[in-house]
Amino acid sequence: MKPFRDEIESLEQNGITKVAFKRLDDPKVIPLWFGEGDTVTPEFIRDATKAALDKGETFYSHTRGRPELRNAIKHYLDNLYGIDVDERRITVPGAAMLGVTIAAQMVLTTGDHGLIVGPVWPNIDAVFRITGADLSYVRQRLTPDGWRLSADEIIDAVQPNTKAIFVNSPSNPTGWVMGQDDQRKLMQFARDNQVLIIADEVYHRTVFDSAYAPSFLQVAQQNDPLVVVNGFSKAWAMTGWRIGWVVTPLRHEMHWTALSECFNTTTNVFCQLGAVAALEQGEGFVAEQQQQFQHGRRLVDAALGNHALFDYTSPEGAFYAFPRVRGCTDTLDYVERLLEEEDVGLAPGYTFGPDNESYFRICFAQSHDRLQEGLKRIVRFTEKYYG
Repeated sequence: MKPFRDEIESLEQNGITKVAFKRLDDPKVIPLWFGEGDTVTPEFIRDATKAALDKGETFYSHTRGRPELRNAIKHYLDNLYGIDVDERRITVPGAAMLGVTIAAQMVLTTGDHGLIVGPVWPNIDAVFRITGADLSYVRQRLTPDGWRLSADEIIDAVQPNTKAIFVNSPSNPTGWVMGQDDQRKLMQFARDNQVLIIADEVYHRTVFDSAYAPSFLQVAQQNDPLVVVNGFSKAWAMTGWRIGWVVTPLRHEMHWTALSECFNTTTNVFCQLGAVAALEQGEGFVAEQQQQFQHGRRLVDAALGNHALFDYTSPEGAFYAFPRVRGCTDTLDYVERLLEEEDVGLAPGYTFGPDNESYFRICFAQSHDRLQEGLKRIVRFTEKYYG
């Protein structure tokens, strides 16, 4: 008898690291594979963290996050969305990904079903699988006007034993943004049928026609079956810090206390004070980042938007493009050869869920000269082999 569960034995490395680990630290590579830019975390955040270390902030802290950080998150969300979030609903369990993991563990087990809106970051698939539940995808559609998916299409994909729906908006990798009316309709369905929505909103400040994306928090009641996951990685250039937060049903305050303690004991203590500084002083930096990503998107639009070999529409949010290569049915092979021949790192489409084998993901958060050179090499390579 095997000591490990089948769900664990069957796990595979995701396609992004499968490609990237081969040349992760090679300075010749233009790295457009991971979800981060090359902007260092701003100095005022680093200074607050160093000050916390110098004061000796190195001991255990509150399991659900330092009170001053949870309070700062509350005020940030209240001011951004015009709402009044009860602070008792906020937990800082560690990285945002840990929030997704705990939420999935709370509702899914063998015999249940989880529904994922795709294309989606590959680790979500793994998080759902290791619960023992079955899973399926409802896929966004690429249209001439962008990626599209309605609340009705999501609801139609729900099965009798569906216990959780995962929605990432703005979407990694497509840039799709779920509108407020669709959020309201899906939230009402989840409320009526007691299905948990796990809403990943980590790209909430990266949208191209507004200061922020619509949030499920704006349409939900405090005890609705909803976990909103967010974090500091993207808007504040803090990918390596691994700090995120969740807003959960009020009645689960103690459940998140217990589970956070089981999974992580407490979030990095001194880094939490850097996170407070990010929320309280970071709006100028967030605006600068939005401008950076706006221009990055324009560069991708110019390179791929009217090119005969790519099916591409400009993303509404996040900082990724997810084009399809016409005539290509295996973009794992495509990105591996591109890396070998042109020293550009991309993420292969298959790893973002079913029916994405002809697509690849570009992160356009990099500095503009670097991004532009990478795009030039991508086009050159594609014209050479598919033109």
